[in-house]
Amino acid sequence: MGGFFGAVSKEDCVFDLFFGVDYHSHLGTRRAGMAVYDSESGFDKAIHNIENAPFRTKFTKESNSMHGQMGIGCISDFEAQPILIRSHHGTYAISTVGKINNIDEIADEIIKTNTHFFEMHGGGINQTELVAAIINQKENFIEGIRYVQEIVDGSISILILTPKGVYAVRDKLGRTPISIGQKEDGYCASFESFAYLNLGYKEYKELGPGEAVVLTPDGVKTLIPAGDKMRICTFLWIYYGYPSASYEGISVEKMRYNCGKALAKRDNVKPDIVAGVPDSGIAHAIGYSNEAGIPYSRPFIKYTPTWPRSFMPTNQTKRNLIAKMKLIPIHDLIEGKSLLLIDDSIVRGTQLRETTEYLFESGAKEVHIRPACPPLFYGCKYLNFSRSTSEMDLITRRVIKKLEGVEPTDEIIKEYVDPDGEKYAAMIEEIRKELHFTTLRYHRLDDMIASVGIDSDKLCTYCWDGKE
Repeated sequence: MGGFFGAVSKEDCVFDLFFGVDYHSHLGTRRAGMAVYDSESGFDKAIHNIENAPFRTKFTKESNSMHGQMGIGCISDFEAQPILIRSHHGTYAISTVGKINNIDEIADEIIKTNTHFFEMHGGGINQTELVAAIINQKENFIEGIRYVQEIVDGSISILILTPKGVYAVRDKLGRTPISIGQKEDGYCASFESFAYLNLGYKEYKELGPGEAVVLTPDGVKTLIPAGDKMRICTFLWIYYGYPSASYEGISVEKMRYNCGKALAKRDNVKPDIVAGVPDSGIAHAIGYSNEAGIPYSRPFIKYTPTWPRSFMPTNQTKRNLIAKMKLIPIHDLIEGKSLLLIDDSIVRGTQLRETTEYLFESGAKEVHIRPACPPLFYGCKYLNFSRSTSEMDLITRRVIKKLEGVEPTDEIIKEYVDPDGEKYAAMIEEIRKELHFTTLRYHRLDDMIASVGIDSDKLCTYCWDGKE
């Protein structure tokens, strides 16, 4: 995943930029950067690896040495950014959030114009560099931005820093958010709206799908109006979003309470306590507890002093071990108890099985699992949530293959999506047995959509139902 923040000010903006970007640390774990423009000294940029240290630590020096009235910054799981570009548009810095599915096809076409790209480790192309190259195919930024929206298969939101202002562009179908904040001496553009509240900004507006604006210290000008169709990622509320975040006016924390309530209303087990897997499962569990009248408790604690971030190695065995090491059991709250545990989702299932096993090892009598979203059947095509997860790594796909004896096709998967169907029930039971849960009940798709509270046709649910 990733998140970005931009600021423009009549005074120096680096303080706001530094902390605004830092407030996006929950969205990325590997690369971070800041770029600023000063009317006297021009552009300055810094990028650091943040795999083993938080953003604040790595960028403390830059927070004191950088100066400028305008700037953008980004935290990302993948591409090093923002990057500085020199083109016929002049010099500018650019940062992106999203996923381009046809990146190789676009790059091959642009290379025909005698443009080159720097290959990243593994032979890939930095998607932010590609977006800049697409923009540079046109005579001005507005035409270039429209061209990006036209040819990209996937989702891409953009911040561009120029000497004249900061361009903020929400992806064509609004799969990710951009919120604009305002204060007396300037404006900001942020993936997470809460990121600017403690910096003295007030909400100015949320950009609509495909909307592009330019921010200057004197105002916000719309360059491309918002489109009518939106498909914002529902997983923002389930998992990505920080509890204090809101998207389309819907609070992440409130939505998670609603999910827990809906799970409780359809449930018939009577555990001794309800618990959430830290951190994203906690609000879901509180909602369940309040609705069911079953005490909420914390039978394990996430150890954060030396694990302040969510970085995981690429090696799956080590990932599983670290996930287990982070959670410290409280034996007095586990031994002899029937526990109902809520996690945001089940992807591969390995980590949740590890968690369940050590709860049993710690003396739990029963462990009932209630994922806060429906079974995941498809890898995300629009964000980079599942870049490191092939679809066949999904536990649903593996179980369906086991039950059917063949690789699951879209037609076969459709038979397993219906929560009232016999094949769905067989799949859930097989997952339950494989992961050693006492019982397993997923959140239903219709209940999850109702928990958000906006029209279903405005929500992207592709990873659950395959509908684009």
